[in-house]
Amino acid sequence: MQFTFTEEQEQFRDMVRRFALEQSPASTVRRLMATDEGFEPALWEQLSRQLGLTALRIPEPYGGSGFSAVELGIVMEEFGRTLLCAPYFSSAVLSTEVILAAGTETDRSALLPGLADGSRRAAFAFTEVSGSRAVDEIDTRATTDGNGRWQVSGSKRFVIDGHTADCLIVTARADDDVGLFLVEDDAGGLLRRPLVTMDATRKLADVDFDGTPAIRIGGPGDCREQIEAALDAASVALAGEMIGGAQTLLDSAVAYAKMRVQFGRTIGSFQAIKHKCADMLLDVESARSAVYAAAGAAAGNHPEAPALACLAKAAASEAYVRTAAETIQIHGGIGFTWENDTHLWFKRAKSSEVLLGDPTWHREKLMQRWGY
Repeated sequence: MQFTFTEEQEQFRDMVRRFALEQSPASTVRRLMATDEGFEPALWEQLSRQLGLTALRIPEPYGGSGFSAVELGIVMEEFGRTLLCAPYFSSAVLSTEVILAAGTETDRSALLPGLADGSRRAAFAFTEVSGSRAVDEIDTRATTDGNGRWQVSGSKRFVIDGHTADCLIVTARADDDVGLFLVEDDAGGLLRRPLVTMDATRKLADVDFDGTPAIRIGGPGDCREQIEAALDAASVALAGEMIGGAQTLLDSAVAYAKMRVQFGRTIGSFQAIKHKCADMLLDVESARSAVYAAAGAAAGNHPEAPALACLAKAAASEAYVRTAAETIQIHGGIGFTWENDTHLWFKRAKSSEVLLGDPTWHREKLMQRWGY
């Protein structure tokens, strides 16, 4: 398994990093997190049409670039460094991956070109009212009149960018099967409510369906395996984003320790602070190795890819939260203030920790996939 990047991949990373640093300074993040939409259309236009980042994972026949999980991980890592506010994860990752995994040729031809050029934004609604993301615990129901017309009834919680998406991809039970259904944003019986959450940099919404017209994606048959595969791919991408955020926090903590003077010397010269920084570095680099291994396995269709996805998400979650907490400690009193930017990454760390399953859930899933 390859753990190094090619020259082209490094050049690609440099391009994405420059874009993220220029377009997403902390001042912009603070401004956008205070809005209901949470992003700027002009920025979305730039990253989709000019840079082609929304087309990254989409095959060329559907207007995409056809890149792998490795390149997607690079983008997510760089976006995580700056907390770039855009519906990228909801549309270009979650929704795209589930269409790639479960969609028919007709579905892909109809849906992917719009997602590739950014003219359409989709959100994936899969979390039940209970808070469960398990495919076997889906309560939302889909019924048909026998003539191919479907209706969805039920509720979904914590839908990422669910209140601003042009369409929703919904998991629902159809008799004994679990299927995927496309709901347009103007469909009857659809109610979307934005949520006030701790992490305002990633917008969430509750969505209710009351006999809402829908189109089935993937055709007849059960889609459990395809949904799981899409969520695994999204977990690896999210883990990459978390590593990028953790690296920003580590850099911030080290820079502050070198600058802050106490008792006539920089605090970075004290052994206790050195130990904290060393532990943070170990956490981040260990998690980074797990994330890169998972992305490489996914790109190569390795049989261990599903298990490594769980390992990467669990490792990145814990590393991100610990690094955020230690960074606040190293900053001391100022680290707890609103004016200091550390809390922005701390809140993203806490929200990402539980998104798509917390570390305990993923470790349990990892053991199941390894046959224990």
